[in-house]
Amino acid sequence: MTTHEGSGSLPADQVPKGKQTCLGLYVSAQEAYGMWKADPVRVSVIDVRTPEEYVFVGHPEMARNVSCFFVKHQWDAARNEFVLVKNPDFIPRMKSLFMPADLLLVMCRSGVRSALAVNLLARAGFVNVYTIIDGMEGDKVNDPGSPDHGKRMKNGWKNSGLPWTYDVNPALMSLTPAPTGDDSPG
Repeated sequence: MTTHEGSGSLPADQVPKGKQTCLGLYVSAQEAYGMWKADPVRVSVIDVRTPEEYVFVGHPEMARNVSCFFVKHQWDAARNEFVLVKNPDFIPRMKSLFMPADLLLVMCRSGVRSALAVNLLARAGFVNVYTIIDGMEGDKVNDPGSPDHGKRMKNGWKNSGLPWTYDVNPALMSLTPAPTGDDSPG
C-alpha cells in the first residue's frame, strides 16, 4: 500500500469490502480534515455526492462538488432508494481541475460512491486519491436497542464535529446537466 508522509492511511483489512479501492488509499473524515488542514494548498477535498446532497445535507466548507452520479428521480423499490446514473462529465471535469499526481481526498455520503469514484479516477491516471471511508454522514448504527438504529449517526464528517456548512460557494460546484440514459452504478 502506498502511504504519504504526514497522512493517515488505514490498512485495507480494516476497510469494508464495498469501500475498498484499487489504489488502497484510505482515511477517516478526521484524518482527511487533518491532512487538508496541514496543507490546504496541496490537498483538495472532493465531494462526489449529488448537487442535492451537497446543498441540502451540507458539505465540508472547503469541499469542491464534482458529482460522480446524479439522481434519476426514479425509485428503486428493491434497493429502497432513488436510482443513480453516472455523470458522463465526471472524469473530464476532474481532469480540467486537477493533475494526475494531485493529492485528492474523495468523499460521498458513507464511503461507497467515493470508492467507485476513486476507481474511475485511478483508471483515468490519477494516482494520489484517497477515499474518505466514513464520508459526510457516516455509517449506520447497528443496534436494535438504540433509538438511532439504522440512522447514520456513527463516524463521518458531520458526526465527528468537523466544520461543515449548508452555504454554497458557486465557485466550488461543478454542475453538469443530468443525463437521461440508464447508466446506473450497479
